[in-house]
Amino acid sequence: MAAVEPALTRTESDSIGSMEVPIEAYWGVHTARAEANFPITKRPISVYPDLIRGLAMVKQASARANKEIGVLDAERADLIDHASQRVIDGEFHDQFVVGVIQGGAGTSTNMNANEVITNIALEMAGREKGDYAFLSPIDHTNRSQSTNDVYPTAIKIGLSLNLHTLLDELDLLRRSFLAKASEFHDVLKVGRTQLQDAVPMTLGQEFHGFASTLGYDHTRLTENASLLFEINMGATAIGTGITTHPGYAASVVRHLRSISGLDLQTAADLVESTSDTGSFMSFSSSLKRNAIKLSKICNDLRLLSSGPQAGLSEINLPAMQAGSSIMPGKVNPVIPEVVNQVAFAVAGADMTVTMAVEGGQLQLNAFEPVIAHSIFQSITWMRQAMWTLRVNCVDGITANRARLGAMVGASVGVVTALTPFIGYAASAALAKTALLTNRNVADLVVEAGLMSREEVTKQLSPARLSGLETVTEAIPVIAVEDLLES
Repeated sequence: MAAVEPALTRTESDSIGSMEVPIEAYWGVHTARAEANFPITKRPISVYPDLIRGLAMVKQASARANKEIGVLDAERADLIDHASQRVIDGEFHDQFVVGVIQGGAGTSTNMNANEVITNIALEMAGREKGDYAFLSPIDHTNRSQSTNDVYPTAIKIGLSLNLHTLLDELDLLRRSFLAKASEFHDVLKVGRTQLQDAVPMTLGQEFHGFASTLGYDHTRLTENASLLFEINMGATAIGTGITTHPGYAASVVRHLRSISGLDLQTAADLVESTSDTGSFMSFSSSLKRNAIKLSKICNDLRLLSSGPQAGLSEINLPAMQAGSSIMPGKVNPVIPEVVNQVAFAVAGADMTVTMAVEGGQLQLNAFEPVIAHSIFQSITWMRQAMWTLRVNCVDGITANRARLGAMVGASVGVVTALTPFIGYAASAALAKTALLTNRNVADLVVEAGLMSREEVTKQLSPARLSGLETVTEAIPVIAVEDLLES
């Protein structure tokens, strides 16, 4: 007698009908339909692990709240609790297979979580996957919940968890620029405005400015992240709390605070909170701000390192790879360039978030999936861009000290430092002469009898030129007519 082949699928049913589901899958019929309906990005929600952890935290907190208020028996609640913890700990993430972009306002994601956690719990209870008569994805795992409060809450928790890794990398990048600021503290250079020579500064001051702006962004991101702490658990479908016990909202947010470690609060107006996605727009905007400012820094690094012979060539970026398939020896600033491109993508993602927020209608915004995907992708790409910028570029930057010194010595911009002593008009005349004759400003000042060599040397010292030392009291200003006569 021939051996009986083991079943490769199991049959699951929903309100639409029945489908065959792979026997080993922890997801079920609702997830299977979503996979068939949304073959858009070919990227499953599991690419964002913190979103999966956020979903599991919501399910765990709900199970504890439902047990506490007496709407779910201890056996089932504990099974859901323990299964959720395994997902929080990183197990079964490969079972979260629905696409990041989906219709249905996140229902497919919520049901993917319900089915996976239910089937993990069934297995832990010694039962077969799909034994929903004992433990149901909807009646038990989703008890007291709706996609419309679960999904946005999970996104907010996931983003908050994910942000910590971005902030850590941002601070490491800031510290890297600070280290370079210290290394270059005494390197005098010509500052520029509108790409034209301006006044002297130090290369250390320039890099300190980069560090400072990243520090300000760290603060702004942290401030905007606090907007994510207001959640709408207990709102269910539209904010009225239909199907929930009166004590559920207070219980579930208390358990969520304990599980997540976040200072979560229930929104004062659950109807408003369920329909409004403004917090996502504010948070996305702060990410764009950081990305664009980081891109500006990378523009500066590319300009400062341009050359090496026909450009500014003030600094050297680490040579990471050959820059051309035709020009021997060419090395391009590939690391700043990739960060620029990430910034462009983040700006585009922010526009997507803006349009999705605007597109909400009446009591629900159906476009939270693309909002979540856009923001999670921005955080992920920015974190990785910051890492490669720090490790593969900033940490290895060196200064072309001789070239910088020569450019300062030949720059008419240094005459600005002498205006308190010889006046603006005289300084302008000297600057014009220096440009026409290609002579050193300091020599012209001394030859004109406007200041002694010792005075000029003192006032044009690196400390004075860069503003690191207070300028002494000015000597009497000489009229420009006297200078022209001489």
